[in-house]
Amino acid sequence: FVPLEPLSSRGPPRTAVRSASTSAAAPEAAEATGGAAPSETAAEEVEAQARVVLPTNESSENLLRIRHTCAHVMAMAVQKLFPDSKVTIGPWIDNGFYYDFDMEPLTDKDLKKIKKEMDRIIRRNLPLVREEVSREEAQKRIQALNEPYKLEILERIKEEPITIYHIGEEWWDLCAGPHVESTGKIQRKAVELESVAGAYWRGDENNQMLQRIYGTAWESEDQLKAYIHFKEEAKRRDHRRLGQDLDLFSIQEDAGGGLVFWHPKGAIIRHILEDSWKQTHLQRGYDLLYTPHVAKADLWKISGHIDFYKENMYNQMDVEDEPYQLRPMNCPYHILVYKRKLQSYRDLPIRVAELGTVYRYELSGALHGLFRVRGFTQDDAHIFCLEDQIKDEIRGVLDLTEEILGQFGFRNYEVNLSTRPEKSVGSDDIWEKATIALKDALDDKGWGYTVDEGGGAFYGPKIDLKIEDALGRKWQCSTVQVDFNLPERFDITYVDSHTEKKRPIMIHRAILGSLERFFGILIENYAGDFPLWLAPTQARILPVTNNELQYCNEVASELKSRGIRAEVCHGERLPKLIRNAETQKVPLMAVVGPKEVEARTLTIRSRHNGEMGTMPVDDFISKIQSAVAEKSSL
Repeated sequence: FVPLEPLSSRGPPRTAVRSASTSAAAPEAAEATGGAAPSETAAEEVEAQARVVLPTNESSENLLRIRHTCAHVMAMAVQKLFPDSKVTIGPWIDNGFYYDFDMEPLTDKDLKKIKKEMDRIIRRNLPLVREEVSREEAQKRIQALNEPYKLEILERIKEEPITIYHIGEEWWDLCAGPHVESTGKIQRKAVELESVAGAYWRGDENNQMLQRIYGTAWESEDQLKAYIHFKEEAKRRDHRRLGQDLDLFSIQEDAGGGLVFWHPKGAIIRHILEDSWKQTHLQRGYDLLYTPHVAKADLWKISGHIDFYKENMYNQMDVEDEPYQLRPMNCPYHILVYKRKLQSYRDLPIRVAELGTVYRYELSGALHGLFRVRGFTQDDAHIFCLEDQIKDEIRGVLDLTEEILGQFGFRNYEVNLSTRPEKSVGSDDIWEKATIALKDALDDKGWGYTVDEGGGAFYGPKIDLKIEDALGRKWQCSTVQVDFNLPERFDITYVDSHTEKKRPIMIHRAILGSLERFFGILIENYAGDFPLWLAPTQARILPVTNNELQYCNEVASELKSRGIRAEVCHGERLPKLIRNAETQKVPLMAVVGPKEVEARTLTIRSRHNGEMGTMPVDDFISKIQSAVAEKSSL
């Protein structure tokens, strides 16, 4: 109804993995091999896998046909091995395919048997044959097979005639296609069964629990190897594991699922994000707001949330016999701030921004680390403007988006412009003006974009932007949405040059999406190896022996007084202290022995660039400050 927390788009990347920089990858490689670098052959293989371009279902119809056919081949194999199993649906998905079965729980050992049977079917090169039958004939055949789920699927098919696809003369399924010509067109070594999971029929927890088998399929063995390499790299970067290993955040079940605890190291990164965000917005003409986490339920009736969004809201609480509601959005609060006084056309545009924490109900099964939570902080902002100001304000948002995302190295975007849907509010004239303004702003920016005809919200057109991370995955973060609905619902106005009351245009926008989710994206993008300006600990001072400890503490105090996040670690042999710093991904290490104490210097070791030599403390501080200001590494 109004801007939701943007979700990620985690389909297959265009490239399997972009090779991590040697400096970033080296510590992990050394740890994994006991200090030795990977062999040249292994490194070359990884490099080759990283260069393989992975097609998508959208870019390759052949791949889509392969995946759809693999789902059928898998279902045929399952029913050969488990004759009592009942089939349901088997679609292709972003990375492959799945099929749901009503049968006893499967094991990994069963998956291996199913894959072997699939290989046999593929080797037999059985033709895929399309047949058209009447509804009555399809029903008769399904009843003969005793497939109750297929009967239910048939009832939902409205088109005539009914199409069936046969694999040879041994197995068939209701299907509209497309498929490859024969099973021999599938490369056996480009197919892998990945996992099995439970899934309710039709996604309803009141229905039968089914066994869902996931598989992946590609056009060649090289593509499969590249995809597996991508999966391994994604696992290495998993923000949930890194969040624990680096002590960044946690979800405490004693407090409840989906509620994020920011630990000191994660909290300092959040502080840096928030501080930078606020400074940038103040420079760009925004006013900062702080608004309550709860409000009278009547506010959410006016906004329409209780009518249209109630399932995502928590139960109301009673305050002195009056119902109050945890906020799922910040928009109504910002409107109330706008309404506090009569606004003039001379005051517009008015830009207000808030890092506002909101609460939304999520089923426990949908929660996922920082990516799907129950309480999160949106980098929310709203702009109230005149009709002829829309284009300039949108362009300003796009410039700000580029500036903020560019700080983190995100410069590859996928941009979508969504236009008026069939059901909408607002006049044709204002929709046309707003849509043209969005297009003109994108054209002025020089950004290519895809038009999603009819994909806008009912209250206005919008721009959605996805960023591309180090693995080529795309994440929807930024959104800019024009709203003709809430200004009407809340009856907000301004006085024009003729002293007449007019309705302002309202623009919703978020750049990071939510701090929690964006932090998870950053963890995975950097693999926990944060750049110097973001690193929770920028420098770790390591004494060779305890004799140097006093000087190390003096240096740490000096660094902290100059705004550098530094700490002293001791109590272990120096090699262990260095390994620990590498494991914790600390960008800089300052080693201190007797010579450094006597000369009042530090011997610096960079995680990214190796040995930097010995230098005075002031020089070290100056280098860090310069690198932080430029958002570069040392």
